[in-house]
Amino acid sequence: MLSPADRDMSRLLNAGDPAPVEWINAEGASTIFLTCEHAGRAIPAALGDLGITPEEMDRHIAYDVGAEGVARGLAERLDAPLVLQRYSRLVIDCNRPFEAEDCVLRQSDGTLVPANADVSDEERRGRYVEIHQPLHEAISVGLERRQAAGRPLFLVSVHSFTPVMRATGAVRDFELGLLYNRDARFAERLAETFRAANGDVTVKLNAPYHVDDLSDYTIPVHGERRGIPHVLIEVRNDLINDVRGQAEWAERLAGPLRLAAQSLEGPSDGR
Repeated sequence: MLSPADRDMSRLLNAGDPAPVEWINAEGASTIFLTCEHAGRAIPAALGDLGITPEEMDRHIAYDVGAEGVARGLAERLDAPLVLQRYSRLVIDCNRPFEAEDCVLRQSDGTLVPANADVSDEERRGRYVEIHQPLHEAISVGLERRQAAGRPLFLVSVHSFTPVMRATGAVRDFELGLLYNRDARFAERLAETFRAANGDVTVKLNAPYHVDDLSDYTIPVHGERRGIPHVLIEVRNDLINDVRGQAEWAERLAGPLRLAAQSLEGPSDGR
């Protein structure tokens, strides 16, 4: 986290800009705690349109297509709390640490981001302070409250991935990725429970990428450092680009997530 002095210099968001954080079902009873770091496509008014066309803002470079709908569906089906982030990842990537080069992207999958070409250190810091930090402070508060209650707790970060990378032509020909770094417990158990219920779906561990301390933030900081079992879920975005697909995948994931958590927490408490 940055210092109070850094907070004082930040002047990015103004009246009329949406709050960066949205809580859904904050008092949900589930042991599963959901996050969606790339849910939104908002841009602060001070940054205009970032120099990006509306068509580009519809692509995966701007947000995780369909992830918000899946996350909301899971929150409802599991009675789980969910923390959403409202701003585009092209403003600042809220699943990267401040020191990561791609925390503020100058280009993404072949698309240049003109507003980020000459972003100053002060501007970068302002985006981090006003958008990134409130999200992770909210996640911290939510997790600390639940840990203090002494109940089992599982962290699930919901994302989506594009089937084809425009810049490289790389093809991702599977439907679901379950990611982790140092702690495989929850990801491996979820892979088992999901495959048992969804034999038609290809599930891969640590694909389309793997978690590490510079390419991710939520899992290393909130999962690993707190010792909370966790998984980062990646659903292929052509499967969840409409309401029907989002509902289908929330339904596909909810039962396996519940079973995986119960198998690690001990005897079921009925939820």
